Amino acid sequence: MKRHLSLKFKEALSSVLPIVVIVVVLHITIAPMPLYTMVLFLVSAFVLILGVAFFTLGVDISMMPMGEKIGSNLVKTRNLPLIIVITFIIGVFISIAEPDLKILAGQISAIPDNILITAVAIGVGISLVLSFLRVLFQIKLSYLLIVLYLIVFILSAFTNKDFLSVAFESGGVTTGPIMVPFVMALGLGLALVRGDKTSEEDSFGLISFCLIGPIITVLILGIFYNPTGGDYSTFTEPNVNSLSEVFQSYLIHTPQYIKEVALALLPIILLFLIFQAFSLHLNKKTLLKMFVGTIYTFIGLVLFLTSVNVGFMPTGSLLGNTLVKQSYSWLLIPLGMIVGYFIVTAEPAVFVLKQQVEEITDGTISAKSMGISLSIGVALSVGLSMLRVITGMSILYFIIPGYMFALILTFFVPPLFTTIAFDSGAVASGPLAATFLLPFAMGASKALGGNILTDAFGIVAFVAMVPVITIQCLGLLFQIKSKRAASEEARPLIEDTIIEYNVEEDTLLDDTSLNDNTGGKYHEEENVSLKEEDTNVK
Repeated sequence: MKRHLSLKFKEALSSVLPIVVIVVVLHITIAPMPLYTMVLFLVSAFVLILGVAFFTLGVDISMMPMGEKIGSNLVKTRNLPLIIVITFIIGVFISIAEPDLKILAGQISAIPDNILITAVAIGVGISLVLSFLRVLFQIKLSYLLIVLYLIVFILSAFTNKDFLSVAFESGGVTTGPIMVPFVMALGLGLALVRGDKTSEEDSFGLISFCLIGPIITVLILGIFYNPTGGDYSTFTEPNVNSLSEVFQSYLIHTPQYIKEVALALLPIILLFLIFQAFSLHLNKKTLLKMFVGTIYTFIGLVLFLTSVNVGFMPTGSLLGNTLVKQSYSWLLIPLGMIVGYFIVTAEPAVFVLKQQVEEITDGTISAKSMGISLSIGVALSVGLSMLRVITGMSILYFIIPGYMFALILTFFVPPLFTTIAFDSGAVASGPLAATFLLPFAMGASKALGGNILTDAFGIVAFVAMVPVITIQCLGLLFQIKSKRAASEEARPLIEDTIIEYNVEEDTLLDDTSLNDNTGGKYHEEENVSLKEEDTNVK
């Protein structure tokens, strides 16, 4: 166990370190921050590394096995009403427990928090049911996505324009570190039971539905509500003037996230215990291992959420604000792209996705190629978002063409890459994007005097969209290379046969000529044997 934790720690360190280096370089050069604000960020970075390490280890031991076993047992019951009810409950309760959703709801003053959270949760619950039914009835993912996104585009025409970015953002914040591994494992369990030729691609795709469902429900809310409201109250600059105040910030906020994580994990644990009592009947050793893994998951999530909310959120806001005030607003685009490239590698759910993709595809799609494609996608996402912050362009100018292009690609890309791509977008838009990139955009927007709701909101939605395109482009490249390799393999087989035949014939000719040149040794031996036979006959 210690060896595994050490490995996870090294992975987390390599992911978070580039972000730290970028912030430190900016602090030293063009965007200086107060000393103890920088100390708070560095402490938070260390806590973040510990959190990611514990979380990924815990997910491997507990969350993934739990989801996989529940998913496979649900299908084995062959009770469709039960499957629908359970999956809907899972979607609703996991969504309600997501911390990032609560943060988002608190900023929209025109809609009561409970109404917004309930609408999002219902959207996720319905989406999860649809995704399960899609797999059971073998409906192609691209067809359903085309229908759902057409509904999104139509609703966008009737929703208040100030609410569009919030609606698209709501889908990204729900697919957090709690939902992603558990729902992905549910899909894997469902696919393993079926075990047919499409089970590999059906292991993915559930998360993509959990992203689009909340967008639709919140767009419907936007038709009836006129949102107003400004900033995140938690994005104010941290008032820390000593090392003791840095640690005091953690002491004040940690209990809040202990409670939130406990409430988030509770529905999953209760559901697993119900299945254990009635159908799973796992042995004590397996249950103990899962219990330990759940503790690791709990510790990791508490450390992760506390660090990004206490240290990363205010630092991101301050950094964006400082760059604009120092007349470096033009740097927002390239700098945002660099930060986006590295920040996605530190998302806890991204670790889970890359590992599962590599395992299910038997290394055909490597974790490294997945990671690079995701990083490129997020870099482009943040660059486009910073362009919106500077220019104030509508999010629809990017979202509609972007998703239309992504949906067109589904007709040319292998189905496996399509399902992975749409899941990847949802996974990339995790809590680290919501608590560093979004505050970064909001800080810059505020300094520029822009409309935060229309200009800054939407960055998480962009992070959810562009990786869908980059992963599908990876799939297109993979398909082209596979076809080329297959044609090259087929050609040499024929040529090798001809060459082998000619070589054999030439060898025979060479041997004969060689014997003739050496005095006809072969023919002399043949004549001697014939004479001996004649003597014996006489």
